Amino acid sequence: MSVQQSDYETLLAEYSTRIGAIALLKQYRPYLEAIPSIRRPEQSLITIPLPVVRIRRPELASNDPLPNRTPSIATSIPCDLGILMCDPEWKIKMGAEIIVFIHRPEEDFSDLINRWRQTQVYLDQDYEWLMPPNEQHTFSEAAEEINPLFVVFEATSDRIKQGLAGAGFPFIVQSLNFDNFDQRSQQAPSSYLSSNGDGGVICDSTE
Repeated sequence: MSVQQSDYETLLAEYSTRIGAIALLKQYRPYLEAIPSIRRPEQSLITIPLPVVRIRRPELASNDPLPNRTPSIATSIPCDLGILMCDPEWKIKMGAEIIVFIHRPEEDFSDLINRWRQTQVYLDQDYEWLMPPNEQHTFSEAAEEINPLFVVFEATSDRIKQGLAGAGFPFIVQSLNFDNFDQRSQQAPSSYLSSNGDGGVICDSTE
């Protein structure tokens, strides 16, 4: 059984909500602990599905002796979801950004990893996020740290799961039963593994 488009769309829609994003992070404790306020988690993160960033390109202003602002180019990031941490009091983006990649139908291991590599290239520049309408007031400059999180399905091929584990990327095998998130233990080199405290095993080394 292969991954269906409806499966992908279901997870993308679920994780686009703050409650769904928090439920996702609960399955990978190092990222859950990055939330600025555990007491007010829904006010401490912003979700951006299929995000776009403005990448500043100062070289485009080289012919203008008195530029009013640095030129920027809107660029679609090839991930599925950006999770931004913010201070619940001051509404200032802070700390790390978590970039989520959901396994897409017909996508193989190299396709999935290449989306992360392209994202690294884009976000290695001076950028700012195009924020959701209700978060326009939030400071959205580049992050101190960018962290990937891969989500695969039970129907995802073992080749992809093996590749993610072997490369040391954090990933979750996700059931579509949202009443009972199903995280499976994955085999990876011992240097990449640590207990997540919930009886599972996580890959905690990223590239």
